[in-house]
Amino acid sequence: MRRFLRRAHRVKTTGDDQHPRVRPSRRGVAAVEFAIISPVLVLLILGMIEFGRMMMMQQILTNASREGARRAIVETTTNGEVVSVVNDYLASTGIAGATVTVSPTDLGAIALGDPVTVRVTTPYSANSWLPSPWFLGGTTVQAESVMRAERLQ
Repeated sequence: MRRFLRRAHRVKTTGDDQHPRVRPSRRGVAAVEFAIISPVLVLLILGMIEFGRMMMMQQILTNASREGARRAIVETTTNGEVVSVVNDYLASTGIAGATVTVSPTDLGAIALGDPVTVRVTTPYSANSWLPSPWFLGGTTVQAESVMRAERLQ
């Protein structure tokens, strides 16, 4: 039995020269491969986080502008009420630094069916989940909703 085990663990020989084949050591290869791939993987993940947050912000701003426009088309509403509705919506979702523009500026002077526009803009850098956004740092996210005024004739 010992003779069989010794024979099974022998190094294979090559050709006529009967020299043992030497295989290169593969220790540490996985660590080197991971060191090469990990920066690319980290950048890919951070990019997905940034673009996902930007798309989420776009949807939140669209909803906030829609809520503001719904308030603006009612007959007795003022610009201050519209801005307050939009800012309350944005505060509840964690968006900061937004600018709300209502057009026309005098909601009391519009007639039935006139368009009312509410635009909400905010810088991405003020709302990023990352400490310093690399890909979208200078981007401004904005949304706009237009609805027709509801007035008594």
